[in-house]
Amino acid sequence: MLSVNTNSGAMVALQYLNQTEASLQNTQTQVATGLKVASAKDNGATFAIAQNMRGDVASYAAVTDSLHRGMSAVDVALSAGQSISDLLIQMKQKALAASDTSLDTTSRNALNGDFTALRDQITSIIKNAIFNGVNLVDGSTSQITALASADGSRHVTTSAQNMSLSGSIITIASTGTISTQTKASTMIATIQASLTNVNAALAQLSSGSAKFSVQATFVSKLSDTLTAGIGNLVDANMASESAMLQSLQVKQQLGVQALSIANQSPQIIMSLFR
Repeated sequence: MLSVNTNSGAMVALQYLNQTEASLQNTQTQVATGLKVASAKDNGATFAIAQNMRGDVASYAAVTDSLHRGMSAVDVALSAGQSISDLLIQMKQKALAASDTSLDTTSRNALNGDFTALRDQITSIIKNAIFNGVNLVDGSTSQITALASADGSRHVTTSAQNMSLSGSIITIASTGTISTQTKASTMIATIQASLTNVNAALAQLSSGSAKFSVQATFVSKLSDTLTAGIGNLVDANMASESAMLQSLQVKQQLGVQALSIANQSPQIIMSLFR
């Protein structure tokens, strides 16, 4: 039936064109954002899951920062301990030389001067072994703790090692000297015991550093896995979307042409009145 009031063909063509336009807009959005689920409107359940996982990834970034701070503090302590160990070796050499009974006073005084300078250098190293306000070798703290989980319930801890003079690790007195042969002879054993203790403390710090490193590596891998999982949920397949975009563009052109043809149908009525 020909009618100037109702054009069924045009209405059908318009419906299909509107559907094509909606699909084309959705595909263009996915191409522009690279996401098949860019908002809750696209897929509420998937968006919620992805957002929760994004929260975990963000939390693990904070965990990684905490672990790196802990590692750096321990590394500074290790560097200080290694320097102290080297100084103790030099001090033992000076003490051994000063224990020689045939040594003259001038030489002994020179050795004692070198010894006290090395002794004081230990104190200087300890005072400056600070990272982010934390000193693990001066006795100011008992341990350092870093985050290990996204919910903050688990931690990685490393014990501090107090290497101050006159302490339990370095038993050399802060006023110790080798000014006499007797003092020098006694100091040899004291230095050796301190050297053994320092090296044991370094082993403890090294183990602590390894714990931080292992946990940081695990957190990094876990974060990467979660990020990949989020991508699997929300990322668009760009090859598929590219093909779909071209297909919909062709359908759009055909829809416009079909609507144009349908809109021309009522003009046939004019020929009936000529």
